[in-house]
Amino acid sequence: MCIETLRKENIEPTCFWYNPNIHPFQEYKKRKKTLIDYTNEIDVKLIIENEYGLREFIDNIYPNFDNRCGVCYNMRLFETAKYAKEKGFDAFTTTLLISPYQDHDLICMIAKAAGKKYDIEFLYRDFRPYFNEGQEKAIELNLYRQNYCGCIFSEEERFSKKRRKELINKQKEKELL
Repeated sequence: MCIETLRKENIEPTCFWYNPNIHPFQEYKKRKKTLIDYTNEIDVKLIIENEYGLREFIDNIYPNFDNRCGVCYNMRLFETAKYAKEKGFDAFTTTLLISPYQDHDLICMIAKAAGKKYDIEFLYRDFRPYFNEGQEKAIELNLYRQNYCGCIFSEEERFSKKRRKELINKQKEKELL
């Protein structure tokens, strides 16, 4: 839905695949193939950064595993901003902004910092209202839909009721502040 939304604004996006956090490797390949299929279906240019960066991701989060989301956003958004600037794009944005499960404010803060560092506009759009519509479209197109963000810790959490409950309580506390 992000692409469709931008196209309605007469913005023709180019997709950039860079996901160093996805685990296991088969999940990485499945998600990448889904994006390739989808961008072909809707006729959008796709650039793939082929490096599987799990080791770099783990190196960057160790030993502070609780900060993994910030590290992940940082790695992905700074790489995207850098690539966009080097290749002459006008701006960059992220599909992370569609998920109600991601830390929207942190994503925006990091994206703005990346834009500032590389002197390129961060094109902010709150895509969250389109989340359910995007899920329905994925089902309609028979696209693979993941049930965790991609990192090894998130994969564990989807199977751990206790851990999931802790995260929900932590999120509720955060919202009350």
